[in-house]
Amino acid sequence: MTIYLALLRGINVSGQRSIKMEDLKKTFEALHYKSVTTHIQSGNVIFGSADANPALLRTQIENKLLKTFGIEVPVIVKTLKEIEDTIKRNPFKKIKAQEGEKLHVTFLAGLPVGSPAKAAADNLAVVKNDVDEIRLSGSEVYILCRNGYGKTLFSNAFIEKKLMVSATTRNWATVEKLFSLGKAVANI
Repeated sequence: MTIYLALLRGINVSGQRSIKMEDLKKTFEALHYKSVTTHIQSGNVIFGSADANPALLRTQIENKLLKTFGIEVPVIVKTLKEIEDTIKRNPFKKIKAQEGEKLHVTFLAGLPVGSPAKAAADNLAVVKNDVDEIRLSGSEVYILCRNGYGKTLFSNAFIEKKLMVSATTRNWATVEKLFSLGKAVANI
């Protein structure tokens, strides 16, 4: 059984697209996933599955959410190993964060294949500002927010538009907590 993390985009934000975590857990259990665990209200689900195809899992989950709740919810599915790799690849790990600085990770559904991927990455790389820093690594964008995520130019919507993909963002503490919860599920 492989441990996965499903990162749902845009639920329970400002009272919109509300899904209770208890109902979300039941929805994943109805798909016969094992050891389903949710974390905070922003749509983080850890689960086990014998299926080795994250794209198929994503489609199953998105279809079930639409059928159950009547809303389209983009979902990004990552293995526990991929989350571990995300943590290891942190390009800001040697920078000591100053007070008020926070690291966020935007998980991408994927970049366009081939040269469009390079063009999209180049499109993002040329965007600079005097406050925040971003780094694209694999299928994640790391954002060092010096004045808080609410004030950054590099919002989830901005990154989606620049890279032409669906994405969802989590703060670093959540990424680390999800990895920790995933390891606990893996040891059940």
